[in-house]
Amino acid sequence: MTLDAAHADTVEDLAAQVLAARRGPDPATLTATSVFWVHHGTRLAGGNTTYRNQYLLVRVGSAFGACAFEHGEITPDVCAEASGQPLDRLLRDSPLPLRIAALDAYFGSTAPHREATAAEAVALPSGTPEVRARARDAAIAELLDVPAGAKVALIGVVNPLVAAIRERGAQCLPCDYNLRATQWGDAVTRDMDQVLDVADAVVATGMTLGNGTFDRILRRCRERGVPLVVYAQSGSAIARQFLGGGVTALSAEPFPFSQFSAETTVLYRYRADRTR
Repeated sequence: MTLDAAHADTVEDLAAQVLAARRGPDPATLTATSVFWVHHGTRLAGGNTTYRNQYLLVRVGSAFGACAFEHGEITPDVCAEASGQPLDRLLRDSPLPLRIAALDAYFGSTAPHREATAAEAVALPSGTPEVRARARDAAIAELLDVPAGAKVALIGVVNPLVAAIRERGAQCLPCDYNLRATQWGDAVTRDMDQVLDVADAVVATGMTLGNGTFDRILRRCRERGVPLVVYAQSGSAIARQFLGGGVTALSAEPFPFSQFSAETTVLYRYRADRTR
């Protein structure tokens, strides 16, 4: 598989190309077999942060597309209304989280991560949530290629990833809409531009696809010529389409996510310089 984002500048551009059947099969021929959501909370041992996450998921064939969303953004009714609909309908006129989950399902079904020759499969060990979170975030941090002392913007803060970035000798600049401080008391800014303007590299969560900030991050990284690493549960197959077009590396974790299992699971790492 050749990954080429040269003709998609934004997520909206990408969705328009899918609707025009320029990225694969016509989405009108595909069905969203089921649409559901998951709401869960997690507090890791030794931490002081309870992560509250809600995911909307769309199943197309053997793939599950996913998008995290904020509390109150959509209601459960969307699941019954969207289940069984042709995929193009969900892509045309739906709330943003549903459009993202549907677009993710499209690319996940037409080009599964498990079949991608460009992907490096990384097995996360069985064990406690803490063991698995540290292994996952260490695997993400390994995608960073920065010198000691580099400033790394982390957009979407999870404490084990803050630690993993620091363990690589980098300075972490945390940014998040919901957290005010890291586990160690570091201030977390809500102002994305504050970190994007000074970072030597950026690590951003796939949730930026669901809240509409991904295009802004992508554009700024392109303008400044700084590497962008995406760690994605939400929209992992969407982010993959931008490899080489602003995204330099990707940690893709399709559903079911690591936090929902104590058994060995797999994430897929991509690097833009290895996708051709």
